[in-house]
Amino acid sequence: MLGFGDSKTRAPRAGGSVDTLIGPQVVLRGDVQFAGGLYLEGQLIGRALAEAGAEATITVAARGRVEGELHAPVIVINGFVKGDVHAFERLELGPEARVEGNLHYAVIEMAAGAAVTGQLVHVLSSAALASSNGAGGKPATSPRTTAEREATPA
Repeated sequence: MLGFGDSKTRAPRAGGSVDTLIGPQVVLRGDVQFAGGLYLEGQLIGRALAEAGAEATITVAARGRVEGELHAPVIVINGFVKGDVHAFERLELGPEARVEGNLHYAVIEMAAGAAVTGQLVHVLSSAALASSNGAGGKPATSPRTTAEREATPA
């Protein structure tokens, strides 16, 4: 079986397969757009963006490091992230997770030992948004990015 780090330092995976691996010796600068599973053991300086409507999971391993935003339905963090995190369905923070940024989530699971410097922002899941729009209620708006908030007057 192909191993990604040893079992003591590997972040728990939220099911699904690994389609893209950024290994421990890799430093990637720029944005990554993906579908499926993205497993990060190296360093990403930029954003990771799941394709719209795709089933996607980002996993940041214990030695993984991100300087930028993460956008995906499911995000699992056990490493370091400096930037906002947008998990449209579920966000998992492992015991070694360190996040400096705001966490936008529908459902969150946070292990003892995880540390967050930023705000926790609850958002409706994609399924909840669809059902509220279909029920004749007011259309829900999606949360804006930091850049959109700064560029648009309130």
